[in-house]
Amino acid sequence: MYIIVGLGNPERRYDGTRHNIGFSAITALCDAYNISLDIKKHKALCGKGVIEGQKVLLAQPQTYMNLSGESIRELVDYYKIDVEEELIVIYDDVDLAPGRLRIRAKGSAGGHNGMKDIIARLGTQVFPRIRIGVGEKPKGWDLADYVLGRFSQEERPMIRKAMERTVESCRVILTQGILEAMNQFNNKEA
Repeated sequence: MYIIVGLGNPERRYDGTRHNIGFSAITALCDAYNISLDIKKHKALCGKGVIEGQKVLLAQPQTYMNLSGESIRELVDYYKIDVEEELIVIYDDVDLAPGRLRIRAKGSAGGHNGMKDIIARLGTQVFPRIRIGVGEKPKGWDLADYVLGRFSQEERPMIRKAMERTVESCRVILTQGILEAMNQFNNKEA
């Protein structure tokens, strides 16, 4: 079984913000594979289903971004998955242009507080992740204000395309492996 987790904040006021792009990706996966997020357990909103013959659990932690590891640790322990192979975390990245994807099999938190918490609670940096570019904060802006803001009219088509590419990249990871997904998606424009 694979657990695919999208990071974000649970309150409605955060819907559609840059920081919640991980939640948006999980919604896109649910829509693409007819999976309902109808289970509330392990401090997450979850849905079970099948993607390309692989059993999956899609999850949106409800712990707020900076405590995402709390929920993920519970999910990993309960389902007894191998985090290096069967966990995929999807989240926002201000160092990537809006809509760009960067897939990695391991890595540091890169300043992302949600990822810092996950790495600390799992005790490893070795697990697949998909970073979705939300663009660099404008000069003079507070980072929190920027990531908790919404995408501009000009950025929205790029973000819609990124959601399609994220769904496709998850399919490739599940069917062909992380290295193939990295080869296919890391160098392509949004």
